[in-house]
Amino acid sequence: MSDGKLVGIVLVSHSAEVASAVAELALGLVGGGPAVPVAAAGGTAGGGLGTSAELVVAAAASVDRGAGVAVLTDLGSAVLTVKALLAEGDELPANARLVDAPFVEGAVAAVVTAATGADLDAVQAAATEAYGYRKV
Repeated sequence: MSDGKLVGIVLVSHSAEVASAVAELALGLVGGGPAVPVAAAGGTAGGGLGTSAELVVAAAASVDRGAGVAVLTDLGSAVLTVKALLAEGDELPANARLVDAPFVEGAVAAVVTAATGADLDAVQAAATEAYGYRKV
C-alpha cells in the first residue's frame, strides 16, 4: 500500500453486543499495529435485535478512508440488507463490498490483514480463507 490508507471493516450483526465484541476481539489481536478503521453495525436503531440499513450506511461511511470497505455479516437479514444497499449503488461507498466469510474468524483475519496495509482484495481473500480454519 503506497498511499498509507487502510481498508475499513464493517461488522454487521443482528446484535449490537455481538458486533461490538467481535470488533473488540479483532482489534485486540492486532496488537500495537496501525489503527484499522473498524465499525460495528449491530441491531436496530432502537437497540433491538435485527439489522438496520441506516446503521450499516453510517458505519461504512465512518471507516471509508479511500482504500476500500470490507463488510462482513453474521446471517440472514444482515446479508440481505448489505446486498440491497450494494444494489442501490449510492448508499455505501463505491469501494465497499460484501465479504463471504465466517463472522468471527473472518473479522479477525480481515482486521489483521488490513493492519498490514494490504489492499481490499487481500483483506477479502484473508477473510474468505477463514472458512478453512479447522478446530480439530
